[in-house]
Amino acid sequence: MLERMHLSIIQEVEQQGSLTAAASVLCLTQSALSHSMRKLEQHLGTNIWLREGRRLSLTQAGQYLLAVANRVLPQLTLAEERLRQFAQGERGTLRIGMECHPCYQWLMKIASSYLASWPDVDMDVRQKFQFGGIGALFGYEIDMLVTPDPLYKAGLQFEPVFDYEQVLVVGPQHPLRSASFATPEQLVEETLITYPVDIERLDIYTQFLSPAGVSPKRHKPIETTDIMLQMVASGRGVAALPRWLVEEYSTKLDVAPIRLGKHGVAKQIFLGIREADADIDYVRAFVELARAIPDHCHNQGISSN
Repeated sequence: MLERMHLSIIQEVEQQGSLTAAASVLCLTQSALSHSMRKLEQHLGTNIWLREGRRLSLTQAGQYLLAVANRVLPQLTLAEERLRQFAQGERGTLRIGMECHPCYQWLMKIASSYLASWPDVDMDVRQKFQFGGIGALFGYEIDMLVTPDPLYKAGLQFEPVFDYEQVLVVGPQHPLRSASFATPEQLVEETLITYPVDIERLDIYTQFLSPAGVSPKRHKPIETTDIMLQMVASGRGVAALPRWLVEEYSTKLDVAPIRLGKHGVAKQIFLGIREADADIDYVRAFVELARAIPDHCHNQGISSN
């Protein structure tokens, strides 16, 4: 009979690379692990691994079971966690995944009010996912995804919570400091500082530079907003960030937002959830609270002319 331990073994062997390492993680002896999997193979009537010397590679059946493990094990872990919370009188944990680097500051505006309103609900924020943000939602790694780039799929729904403008950020001595807007060609000789995200997912490339066939002289990824803006303020390059975030930082750093193109680059932030969770009260409450933050906290309009 296929059991949870079998799925855990298959997953760990794939992640750790060997039976010995997987056995150590699962607190089993290698012989016990091997015996368990041999019995499963005999029961199923098919091999799970092909053994090539010391190397193991998954068969078609093994690949199928690995996919099942990656889908089912997070759900079982979540179910156990929720049941423990119910037993302790708690409602649960709202696990929020972030695909929007600058949205941590925005999230902090909501977190304190939300946690005060829902004392029996905890909050966890995650940025790294085994299968990306959408995969994390489907795989029950997270309960909500904060993203500027929704991917509409059956079983998920995305709620827009606020609009914002993506702008160029320049330092005090930059030639564009007094410009009403920047053109793509003006960034040809620039060092462009961005978060460490694939170029295909950076708006300044997809909506501004790439359509004009332009690339900056240098592209420098930096993890944190504070260091990114310190670099811009010291004249080490330019960046692209939401206008609301730049205007918050401009009170302590000498940086300024410049419109990207004459009409600007308009964006939205969405909260993605599973359709099955749409009626959970504390999930719905977070969405409603996110929408209720006053416009001056994040919404800087873009002119239509």
